Amino acid sequence: MNAPVLEVDDLHVRFGSEREPVHAVRGVGFTLDAGTVMGVVGESGSGKSTTAKAIAGLVPIMQGSVRFHGGPVRHRPGPGGVQMIFQDPIASLNPHRQVRDVVAEPLLITGTSLRRARSQAAEALADVGLDPDIFGGRRARQLSGGQAQRVAIARALLARPALLIADEPVSGLDVSVQAGIINLLHRSVTEQGTALLFVSHDLSVVRSLCESVLVLYRGETCEQGPCSHVLGNPQHPYTRSLIASVPEPGRSLAQVPVASVSAPDSSSVG
Repeated sequence: MNAPVLEVDDLHVRFGSEREPVHAVRGVGFTLDAGTVMGVVGESGSGKSTTAKAIAGLVPIMQGSVRFHGGPVRHRPGPGGVQMIFQDPIASLNPHRQVRDVVAEPLLITGTSLRRARSQAAEALADVGLDPDIFGGRRARQLSGGQAQRVAIARALLARPALLIADEPVSGLDVSVQAGIINLLHRSVTEQGTALLFVSHDLSVVRSLCESVLVLYRGETCEQGPCSHVLGNPQHPYTRSLIASVPEPGRSLAQVPVASVSAPDSSSVG
């Protein structure tokens, strides 16, 4: 039996000083196999993005471990590596480079010819709904937030990663575009065996894409398990409250139940 692509064990992330620590993530652990999708959900400040960045090696880990194919996470170009789609796409793109070269970068740095890399980048742009003849020659700084997000997704998928960490990848996109992007992500998982860690506040998208789900509250795990079980029959009051807060036609805000949740100590935030 093959080892998991990703193993996270007792992950702790702390910011601030020794005298005034801020515990952003406390004791999170899970495994993720090739060709599977795990959703990470929770309200703003629950520690979702911090968990994703810690796994990617972008914030220091105070305690615990993160293993990629049994070893440390090492970012390497080309297929089989780790890619991340950031929640702020504009900040993740070089504003002065042409979009075609931003997308082609994972291929260019592995020795692919400029002509071939740009040709594949054009296909990737078309896959995310951006006409390469229109957008390929633009600078990243000329893009809207939604366009920049699609460019970041195209670049990440073109790299054919073994592990893709996607932090709110469709939150800034029109509903008409979201379905196409979700289908692209699903195709990467099913056809290329990508392990996808999908951070989102949109439970409907998580239900449709993810096999398993991790629910975070103030940096701690409330529930985790198969998506159908956790979201279909939630056991923790916070999970029930999170699901109940999803807007439904005909239901007023006064009808949304507020759960009484036992919070971690006051020094812990997500």
